[in-house]
Amino acid sequence: MNNPQVLEIIENLKGRRNYEEKKASKLGFNSLYAYIENKISKEKEAEAAKILKQSAPKEEVIEAKKPEKKKSCSCC
Repeated sequence: MNNPQVLEIIENLKGRRNYEEKKASKLGFNSLYAYIENKISKEKEAEAAKILKQSAPKEEVIEAKKPEKKKSCSCC
């Protein structure tokens, strides 16, 4: 319990604290602190992935053209 960011989030929950505690226990976390810490780490990973995706070179997508079906009659 050394992360000040997690402690600050827990302090600011106010009326949502009970909801978050129930959600944490439902997801299998031992404490609200562990749940919030995991939530923060996932957000950081998502941001890092987003940055990597933006910096990666864009590949050209080549769409394969489907061959046209032969029409059996002249009216279609």
